[in-house]
Amino acid sequence: MAATRRPGRNHLFVPGPTNIPDRVQRAMLVPSEDHRSVEFPELTKPLFEDTKKVFGSTDGTIFLFPASGTGIWESALTNTLARGDKVLASRFGQFSHLWIDMAKRLGLDVVVQEEAWGTGADPAKIEQALRDDKNHDIKAVMVVHNETATGVTSDVGAVRKAIDAAGHPALLFVDGVSSIGSLPFNATEWKVDCAIAGSQKGLMLPAGLGVICVSPKAIKIAEGSAGSNDRLARVYFDWEDHKKQNHLGYFPYTPSLPLLYGLREALACLFEEGLENVYHRHHVLGEATRQAVAAWGLKTCAKEPKWNSDTVTAIVVPEGVDAAKIIKHAFVRYNLALGAGLSEVAGKVFRIGHVGDLNELSLLGAIAGAEMSMIDNGINVTPGSGVAAASSYLRENPLSKS
Repeated sequence: MAATRRPGRNHLFVPGPTNIPDRVQRAMLVPSEDHRSVEFPELTKPLFEDTKKVFGSTDGTIFLFPASGTGIWESALTNTLARGDKVLASRFGQFSHLWIDMAKRLGLDVVVQEEAWGTGADPAKIEQALRDDKNHDIKAVMVVHNETATGVTSDVGAVRKAIDAAGHPALLFVDGVSSIGSLPFNATEWKVDCAIAGSQKGLMLPAGLGVICVSPKAIKIAEGSAGSNDRLARVYFDWEDHKKQNHLGYFPYTPSLPLLYGLREALACLFEEGLENVYHRHHVLGEATRQAVAAWGLKTCAKEPKWNSDTVTAIVVPEGVDAAKIIKHAFVRYNLALGAGLSEVAGKVFRIGHVGDLNELSLLGAIAGAEMSMIDNGINVTPGSGVAAASSYLRENPLSKS
């Protein structure tokens, strides 16, 4: 039997992929063209410079890969490290877990610092581990900036201070897939050596374009390892191939033309709004969501306010309730896509993504839908309470600072 058509649009409130602005979608409707033509660099050369601004970088090098953020994780590791190298990583959610798993499978020796899910990276523990590493065997520190599984944001600036306080030369790798373009990110100030982003989050594009901003220090290390026999193998993700072509405006293999045109338009959207306004808007929408959660009498997965993410809120359901049923009901009954709990928090939380192209009324629709689905599934929530709390906060806090 064919599925019954549901009128109206699907309300997408997972923490990625995010909603794509209409103008960005239109920008991607382009015919095929020759990516070796003399005119092609007119599109690509500005992208390498403009994208750096979203990373908060003045001296980094941008590489654009036809890939997701997972591919860019691999690019960071394989271009700078050798088999058996030791890396330090904090694990506090599904995505930090997956990055650690990748590092191990590539042949790296991973020192894992376990943190409670609902918290983030601990700068003090990182500093101590680096102080104890007298021989500087640890070559890199891996941190997920924004853990979407639990709705937690770590303090990357504090991690950088910890590395510097320890006087350690380790590289700093940061997964900014669900933060870059939505949360303040300062690659140069924080001396981030590899900052990783994906197109489907704050950049408001479909998945498929992976972006990495690489520091001069990491570039130099990668160049020094080019002839090493024990270097990690890479082909598709090799920076050297890109360096030979990018400065001319080209790529070593066929790029995704629609995504490049989309990136140009998405960057224009961000710059027209102003990055400070973008960050402020995400903070206001994030806090409005947290106000709704409090009004429902529920708690977020983030264990303290300092961990709160402004791009996604993970909401803990009452004991005995299966969060998956709330998510399924919201989708089937109300055409609302909410994020599921992952791994250790599967069935325990549902997630409201408030990232990318959205405003007050967009968010209130998601809060109303989540509220109705919870009530339908027997959770004792006062009808309208979350919407009232969020709307009250939003009326008092404009999305733009200017």
